[in-house]
Amino acid sequence: MSEAQLPDFEVRMPSGTDDPLSDAEIQRYREEINRMDRIILDAAKRRQEISQAIGRTRMSSGGTRLVHTREIAIVNQFRDELGEEGPAIASALLRMGRGKLG
Repeated sequence: MSEAQLPDFEVRMPSGTDDPLSDAEIQRYREEINRMDRIILDAAKRRQEISQAIGRTRMSSGGTRLVHTREIAIVNQFRDELGEEGPAIASALLRMGRGKLG
C-alpha cells in the first residue's frame, strides 16, 4: 500500500481509566483542550508578528527596542490572572516578540 493509500486513523492517548464512560468523557475534554490549544498557538503566533512589527516601527523611528514599563505591566497582568505560572508565560511571549535581552 502506498503512502497515499494508507487509511486515516486516530491515535488515542490513554485516559488513565478503564471505565468506558469516564474514558469517553476524558476524550471529549481532550478534544476541547486540543481546540483551545490551536486557538492559543494561533494567537501566540499572531502576537509575535504584531510585537515584531511594533519593534521594527519603534526602532526605525529612533525609539528603544522595548518599553520596560509595558513589559512589567504585561508580566503583572499574567501573574494576576494566571497565578504563579503567569509571569513565565508572559516572559515567553515577550521573548518571542522581541527576542532575548542581553
